[in-house]
Amino acid sequence: MAKTITGIVSSDKANKTIVVTVQAHKTHPIYKKKYTFSRKFMAHDENNDAKEGDKVVISECKPISARKRYTLDSVIEKATIKHVEPEIVPDTTTKTESVPKDSSTEGKK
Repeated sequence: MAKTITGIVSSDKANKTIVVTVQAHKTHPIYKKKYTFSRKFMAHDENNDAKEGDKVVISECKPISARKRYTLDSVIEKATIKHVEPEIVPDTTTKTESVPKDSSTEGKK
């Protein structure tokens, strides 16, 4: 039986590849403080179904490439629409005026 992991897609930029981040909680053996740590797994996504922010299930398989050892099983939950900043286009209708230098402050130490 192959190992299955549930995590959130942190990157889908490569073709047919996703990076899944899995977060877990541990307790320190001496100090008993709880902390979180995360691991990243690269997984094969044949149809490019998963997008960034989706919650997915990946399962272990034979090595596909140097770093990919998992394949995408299913997308559990689609991500909400993320906010994209609009591009800033310079306004060419207004003229910028040059400000003259103040000669009274030049040369003073």
